[in-house]
Amino acid sequence: MRPVAAAAALLSLLLSCAHAQKDPHWDSGRSAIVHLFEWKFSDIALECERFLGPKGFAGVQTSPVNEYLAVTSRNRPWWERYQPMSYKIVSRSGDEAAFKDMVSRCRAVGVKIYVDVVFNHMTGNWDGLSGVGGSSCDCNNKNYPTVPYSSENFHSTCSITNYNDASNVRNCELTGLHDLDQSQDYVRGKIIDFLNNLVADGVTGFRVDAAKHMWPSDLQYIYGKVNDISGGGRPFVYQEVIDYTGTEAVKKSEYTGFGRVCEFRYGKEVGNAFQGNNPIKYFKNFGTAWGFAASDDSLVFVDNHDTQRTGGSEIITYKSPRLYKMAVGFMLSWPFGAPRIMSSYSFTDNDVGPPQDGNGNIVGASINADGTCGNGWVCEHRWRQIYNMVDFRNQVADTQVENWWDNDNKQIAFSRGSKGFVAFNDDTSDMKQTIQTSLPAGTYCDVVSGSKSGSSCTGKTVTVDSSSKAYVEILTSADDGFIAIHAGSKL
Repeated sequence: MRPVAAAAALLSLLLSCAHAQKDPHWDSGRSAIVHLFEWKFSDIALECERFLGPKGFAGVQTSPVNEYLAVTSRNRPWWERYQPMSYKIVSRSGDEAAFKDMVSRCRAVGVKIYVDVVFNHMTGNWDGLSGVGGSSCDCNNKNYPTVPYSSENFHSTCSITNYNDASNVRNCELTGLHDLDQSQDYVRGKIIDFLNNLVADGVTGFRVDAAKHMWPSDLQYIYGKVNDISGGGRPFVYQEVIDYTGTEAVKKSEYTGFGRVCEFRYGKEVGNAFQGNNPIKYFKNFGTAWGFAASDDSLVFVDNHDTQRTGGSEIITYKSPRLYKMAVGFMLSWPFGAPRIMSSYSFTDNDVGPPQDGNGNIVGASINADGTCGNGWVCEHRWRQIYNMVDFRNQVADTQVENWWDNDNKQIAFSRGSKGFVAFNDDTSDMKQTIQTSLPAGTYCDVVSGSKSGSSCTGKTVTVDSSSKAYVEILTSADDGFIAIHAGSKL
C-alpha cells in the first residue's frame, strides 16, 4: 500500500473507532441510563431483574467500583469513592465476584453496565486510613504499593488556581488529590489494565471522572488500547468535562473526537427554564444552538451526584418533585443526546454518604407497596412520571419533533412523529387548548398521571379526534405539570 493510502486508511480506522466509542450499545427498543448512585452490586442486579429490565431501561451507571480510601473519620462521605487506593475491584458495593454477577444478571435482561472510573488522581493527604479492600498507602508521599505507584508517577505538587491556564488545570491537583501523569507509559499501562479488567468482567462502557483535568491526547491513547467489549464494538465512553460557558482554557470540543462528553450546560438550561427564569417556548430549538455539544457527542442529564449538591440555583433536583418530573419528562421526550437519569438517596448534608448501618455497611433500598423506595432512598427512576417517560422515549424512537405549539410563554406541546405527543404547563395559568397531534384518532392513556392496564387507564385519558387534534387540559393545581400519550397507550 502506498504511504498516502496507508495514512488515509489509518485515519479512517481511527475515526471509525472514535465514533464507535460514542455508541452506548443499547439493546433494540431501549434507551436511557440510570445512575444508581452508591447502590450495592447485589441490589443493582435485583433491580435490573425486577424493574429496570421490564421497564425498558437501557443501562445502569454504577458508582466507582475500584478500591478507595475508607474515610471513617467523616462517617463515610460519598466522595471517598473518588479517592482511589488501587485498581482492585472492591468497594462498599461489593467485591469482584459480586460485581461480575451483577453485570451478568443485568445484561441477561437487556440492561448494560457503565462504570464511573477514576484515574485522573489517587487520594489526597491522609494519615492512618486504609482502603476499603485493606490496602495501605503513604498518601502524603504519593506512595501506593498495591498498584504500585510512587511519587515519580505523579505531576509535581501544585494546586489548580487558574481555569484560564490549561496546564494548571491538567497538571495540578484537583482539591488536593494527587495528580497522576498519564503521559507516562507505566501509568497508562496500569490504567489500561484496569479498564480491560472491567471489560473482561462484561461492562459496556465508562463514565470518565475528571476528564477535563487530563490531556486529551493521553485519554485518546488510553481509550484506544482498551479491548473491545463482549459481543464486539468499542466501549462507550462519556467524559466529565465541565464547560458551562466555553470561555475557559479547557473546552469540551477537545474531547468529542474520541468519546461523548457529559453536557453539564443541558441540565442548567432545563432547570433555569422550568423554574420560570426563561420561558420554555424557547425549547423549540433546544440543542446545539444553546451552546451544547452535538447530539451524538452529548450525554445529557437534569442533575447528577455533584450538581444536585453544588450545581447552583439553576439545578432542579428531587427536592422540587413537580418541577423535577417535568424537567426529566422533557429530557426523555426531546430527541437530543443520550439521557441519564439520577437515582438518589435523601440528604441534607452535602457530604453525607448513603444510608448505612452501625458498622458502616450500606443499607439497601426497601420497596414500598406503591413501588417507590424506602430506607432513605429516593429512587427517582421508580417515580411513575419518570419510568413511564422512559417507555415513551422507547416508543417514539427514530422520530422527530412535529406540530410544535406554544402560548408564547410557558406552555408548550409537540408531537414525536406519528408515535407520541406531549404537553407541558410551566405557567401560572391553566392550560386548556385544542392542539394538533400526529396520532390516529382514539382514546389514549396519559402515561404521566397513570399507566395503561389492558384496555383501561389508571390515570387521565386524552381523546384524539379524526383530524388528529386533542383537547389538552393541565391545571396549575394538578399533581403533574405535563401529559404524555403514545401509540402504545391507545385504549
